Amino acid sequence: PVTDGSRELHSLCAQLEFLLQFDLKEKRSFFGQRKDYWDFLCQGLAQCRQEHKGIHFVTSLDKLKTPVGRGRAFLRYCLVHRQLAESLQLCLLDPESLCEWYYARSPFLSPKRRAEILGSLYELDCVTFHLAL
Repeated sequence: PVTDGSRELHSLCAQLEFLLQFDLKEKRSFFGQRKDYWDFLCQGLAQCRQEHKGIHFVTSLDKLKTPVGRGRAFLRYCLVHRQLAESLQLCLLDPESLCEWYYARSPFLSPKRRAEILGSLYELDCVTFHLAL
């Protein structure tokens, strides 16, 4: 199993975060806080009309104060529960939402690249992750 001490885990999470932040449009909350991929994931999963247990878990953690911290915790939760590919795929279903959140260079706006990314993430479902949540 992959654990917190794994060098590959840190590289994987850094790459995932890079993908989710690449060409992300700058948005601000009502109070001026910069939105990040965490907000994109929350909105995308909320549109599916199902409460995602990962979102519920992360929002229940009082120590997490920033969108980036919440996003990282969500990625870890999804890796442990083998839900990363499915969760991200649900967020990528709505082309209008994608255009609202990302500029044209984002790989998520290219159907071919999006399929490649999701295919790779679905392969991670066979990997066991033992991470501290």
